[in-house]
Parts: sequence; structure tokens; C-alpha cells
Amino acid sequence: MRILITGASGYIGKRIIPLLLEEGHTLVCAVRGKLRTERKYSDEKNLHVVEADFLKPETLQNIPKDIDAAYYLIHSMSNSVDQFHKMEEACAVNFKNYIETTNVQQVIYLSGITNDTKLSKHLLSRKNVEETLKSNSYALTVFKAGIIVGSGSASFEIIRDLVEKLPVMIAPKWLNTKTQPIGVRDVLAFLTKGLGKKELYNTSHDIFGPEIMTYKQMLLEFAKIRKLKRYILTVPVMTPKLSSYWLYFVTSTSYKLASSLVNSMGIEIIGEKSNINELLEVKPMTYHQAVEFAFVKIEGNDIISSWKDAFISGRNKKRASSKYLKVPKHGCFKDIKEQKVKNEQRTLEKIWAIGGENGWYYGTFLWKIRGFLDKAVGGIGLRRGRTNKTDIHTGDALDFWRVLLADKEQKRLILFAEMKLPGEAWLEFQVAKGKVYQRATFRPRGIWGRLYWFSVLPFHGFIFKGMINKIANA
Repeated sequence: MRILITGASGYIGKRIIPLLLEEGHTLVCAVRGKLRTERKYSDEKNLHVVEADFLKPETLQNIPKDIDAAYYLIHSMSNSVDQFHKMEEACAVNFKNYIETTNVQQVIYLSGITNDTKLSKHLLSRKNVEETLKSNSYALTVFKAGIIVGSGSASFEIIRDLVEKLPVMIAPKWLNTKTQPIGVRDVLAFLTKGLGKKELYNTSHDIFGPEIMTYKQMLLEFAKIRKLKRYILTVPVMTPKLSSYWLYFVTSTSYKLASSLVNSMGIEIIGEKSNINELLEVKPMTYHQAVEFAFVKIEGNDIISSWKDAFISGRNKKRASSKYLKVPKHGCFKDIKEQKVKNEQRTLEKIWAIGGENGWYYGTFLWKIRGFLDKAVGGIGLRRGRTNKTDIHTGDALDFWRVLLADKEQKRLILFAEMKLPGEAWLEFQVAKGKVYQRATFRPRGIWGRLYWFSVLPFHGFIFKGMINKIANA
């Protein structure tokens, strides 16, 4: 089958692509920025990448008409609380209008469980998208999942941060809300096995794990698996805003995502039973098994996707794009250093492993202070780390940077700053002719930008020098 994947650079999209390719399907991946996805799958003959922004109907003409099925995996969880539902509806309307002109027979939509009488704005938006996608031209299949547990998922990473950072938690009362978590592997099984199943045409099914748990129970079970003793006290006085700040400062989530999650976590996410497990021969794993399986992936450095790599995890979604790939030369302050290297390949490997748990090779403590200061003023700080310890791809998040280019053939890495700055910053590494080149470029915005550069210049002097020396001596 020829299948359209929307949200191909997202958490679920990245994971479903290799599964569908293994089954012999031809994929058309629709993404807003072609560069990051095209490079990653450059060796795949049965995968084609097209640029399409579902908020801009004119760009959808890039999607071919001869497709048999489509996955709708577009979500706007971290966008403006006031605007996200309008954006989600607009995306769904534009998708539907265009897909009705193609040969698509089935659209599969991954939504959220919406059985509670009182729903959050995000869950109401998911429900509205489901209604919007219904059509007389194609069959709609909807899978509605609860909390998804898997390496790199937002829910998993938040729980992990809370458990591993806080021996004692004074937590909001929504920790007593009931939910039915499901492993990401099971979600993918439902999505792939439902493809082409005529019994599922124009149907909607809740998919969930075998247990009903509170968020508090999930935290304590996670702690048990990690062999950590944790104590949780829930209090009734923590407001949604305070709860959001609590998640923001303790975990790796952004404030907007934290706010969205808090609004949804007061709602019970309990699925309605159906015959979907038997029909597709899927037996969902327990929460305990899902967490253990996630750590197998983490310990094996085999995380396929992470919510942190989505552009919504950053502060400047418009800036972190291919148009910033060309580092400016005029009107900028620069710090350029070069150093001879003994082994170009090892030097390149060290560059490719920079950041995250590996640190920045020199003055890492000062990098951490910079990250803390950034988070204190509403930035992203160093919270995101990196998805893979040794490999990196165009589009990935890297601490408070975004990878604009990761090209091992050119031996070149370009990072774009997503921390709060009075201007724009790039950090570039390149290995060529027995040398490593390190270029820091800052384009100031007004007088504050210039004052900022001169205030940090003394630190740059020894931090950047120390960093290139460590990289060159790999």
C-alpha cells in the first residue's frame, strides 16, 4: 500500500515509519521542514518526503493523489492554550478537504480517551477533530489512547523526572485521578494492525492497558521498578497554575505542556471495553512491563523518538527551521577557534556526542548555571538533554540548542540556540584538513543584545577555548 504519514517527525510518527516499511509499504511523509526527515531516511527507497503545512492549504498540493491510506498524527499539545483548538480544527479541515480529492480509502486517527462527562480543552479538541475528520469519501478509523508509556514519551519522561529527582513529593490532588496507561509498543500494534481492516472502517475504539491506576500509584510503581524509596503527600490547595510551575521546574517539560497536562490530569481517563483486542490480536502489557521495556531501550541507547525533539518543545518554533541553516556573516559578533587534530574520525565522534549526559567537555558547571538562569526566566534550560548519547540528527533537540544540520559526510554540525536571548545564536563545528573549527555566532537585537554579548565575553574566552581543546584531543 502507498500510505501518507502526517506528523512524521513526531513521537508516534517516527516509530510507526520503520514498522510500516518492514511490512513492505511505500510511505509518503508529510512534514513542515523537509530537511530533517529527508536526511534521516535518505537510504529508504520506499519513503518519500514532502513539505506540507496543514495550516496552509496551498502547500498540500505537494502530497500525491495516488495514496491508499493515511495516518492522522497531528497534535498541538504545547501550543497556545487559547489558540491550539482552533489550530487543530483548521489542520483537520484542511487535511480532510485535500484527502477527499485523493484515492485514500482509510484514514487512521490517534486520539485520546474522551469518556468523562467533564473534559479538558485538549480532550474536547481531540473529540472535535474526530468529528471533523469524518467523511463520506473515505472510512475513518479512530484509536483513542490514554497515557502512553514508552521511552521518550512526555508522560514517561515527566514521571521519570519526578521519581528520580524528588525523594519526597508534596503534590497536587490530581495525583489521585484514575487513568489507564498503555505501552507505546501496544499503541503501535493497534495502529499498524488496523490498517486495511474493513471491520474497523468508520469505527472508534478505546485502547488501554489492563490496569486502572492513579497517577500516584504510577509514580510509586515507577519508583519500585527503579528501586527507589519515595514518599508522596497530596494537598488540596495547589492551584492549576502552581501545579504547572511545579511540573515545569522539576521536570523536563515546557510550561505550556505542563499547563496542558495539568488541565487534563484532573479528568479520569478510563476506556470503554470492546472487542478490539481480540479482533487485532493485541494483548496490552501491564504498566510495570511497559516501564521495564522502556528502560531496556534507554539502557541500550536505542530510543527511536522523544517528545523533546519535536519543535513544540522549543521556544522559537519559527526560528528553528532550515532558513536559519545559513549562519549570517554581517552584523554579528563571532568567536572563531581552530585546533589541529590527530584523528579526524574520533574528533567527529566526540562532537556528535556533545551535550546531554556527556556535558560540554569544559566548564560544564557554568553551562548548567546558564541553563538554570534560562529556566528561571521562563526558558527551556538544559532540561531536554539529548535523545541518543552518541548519535544525532538534523532537527533533534540538544539541551537548549536545536540541531540545524548534522552531516557526517561534510563533517559539520550546526546548532541554533533556543534559550532566551536578546538576539540569535549559532554554534558550529567542522572537521577538515586535519583541523577542527569551532564558530560561535551571535546576531544581537538592539542595545540589550550588544550588552549581553560583552557581559558574557570573559566567560566565552576560556569556555570555548577549553571546549575545542578537549574536542581536538579526542
